[in-house]
Amino acid sequence: MKSDQFASLNLLPALEQNLTTLGFTQMTEIQAQSLPPILAGKDVTAQAKTGSGKTVAFAIGLLSRLNVERFCIQSVVLCPTRELAEQVAIEIRRVARFIHNIKVLTLCGGMPMGPQIQSLEHGAHIVVGTPGRIMDHLSRGRLQLDNVNCLVLDEADRMLDMGFEDEMAAVIANVPADRQTLLFSATYPPAIEKMSAEIQRDTQWVTVESTHSANKIEQYFYEIEDNKRADSVCRLLTHYQPNSAIIFCNTKIETQELADLLQAEGFSALALHGDIEQRERNQVLYRFANQSNRILVATDVAARGLDIKDVSAVINYHITPDPEVHVHRIGRTGRADAEGLALTLCSPKEIHRANAIEDYQQQKLMWKSIIAHIFHRNRILPPEYTTLCIDGGKKNKLRAGDILGALTKDAGIPGDDIGKINITDFNAYLAVKIRSVKPVMNHLRTGKIKGKTFKVRKFN
Repeated sequence: MKSDQFASLNLLPALEQNLTTLGFTQMTEIQAQSLPPILAGKDVTAQAKTGSGKTVAFAIGLLSRLNVERFCIQSVVLCPTRELAEQVAIEIRRVARFIHNIKVLTLCGGMPMGPQIQSLEHGAHIVVGTPGRIMDHLSRGRLQLDNVNCLVLDEADRMLDMGFEDEMAAVIANVPADRQTLLFSATYPPAIEKMSAEIQRDTQWVTVESTHSANKIEQYFYEIEDNKRADSVCRLLTHYQPNSAIIFCNTKIETQELADLLQAEGFSALALHGDIEQRERNQVLYRFANQSNRILVATDVAARGLDIKDVSAVINYHITPDPEVHVHRIGRTGRADAEGLALTLCSPKEIHRANAIEDYQQQKLMWKSIIAHIFHRNRILPPEYTTLCIDGGKKNKLRAGDILGALTKDAGIPGDDIGKINITDFNAYLAVKIRSVKPVMNHLRTGKIKGKTFKVRKFN
């Protein structure tokens, strides 16, 4: 059997069966290199970017060590942002579907303390969270990590960049010294090497190139005047008509102003930056991932850790001062086997930044003229879906299958008209094709799901 097949790993039957049902048969490069030492109980330091399959790799590792019958925290995963922590928790639950009674708890800053305290009182097997909030619970005696056998540091370089060094050290000091430590980082700066030497034992080093290839990303630079940026974005969007696009701005103010301008012009655009409340941030991400809004205007900090698949294009409203951040931005498109498009606006005073990117990428930049692209309002691509919010979630025992069944069987809605369904503790976010929004709304307002009636509202 080929060594890059999951079946070659001798996994728990329930894990292997679930991976097969998820369509995971062949491992990605990071999985093929890191899983053998992880499953052998070795400490691993792996260089891998978002989208490489690293989350599945460490999820398989910590689930393979887990004893479900011992209802205590056995694994801790530290992440730099709430968004990444939530996505990691979802992925761990997905990999663990066929292993019964596993509880994964998310502990992140910016979220209410009360529900987290209640969840901690009920216990968990795996904790995923941000360093500051986990340290907070530890300092107040709400969290016990004496039985942890696996510690994962995901995007460790970003956590250090964001100033979490002290919080990470405090969490690490509270887990047993004989644990397995898995450290994942997009880069290997000296600080990562120092951290590995301090917290790992005889670590196995794994280096994998990013899963997005420059050959799969068409990258063009446009020299423009500063006062023509917004107009240039409109021209590019109507010329290329991407199914979905992330536009990166360097500041929160620019992000909101550009999103507002695009909305006024008729584009389905949303803003994502640090001044947006967590509940609204989650709704923005669901709506963009559901394809009910085609454009996400974001800052780097707000977008950090996001793993949204099938992004057709990335537009850089301003050039970032850091060439590595530029590469990380454009890597949001062209994932897996898909082709991507990366478009960068550059004013004369930013030419030195473009030159730095050219040096960093070690390839000649391709320049185009914005004059060739005319802004046509009748070429604005409308969204295919609308997102509905149902006033019920996990706490109401509501599952995606319950919603899908109620709509397709009871209301006769075509299954192809129902898109992604995201369930949170108190809400369900449902993507519905525009043509079926009215009958879906009517059924949800008058019909029942699992014998209950739920309120529903539509995002415009």
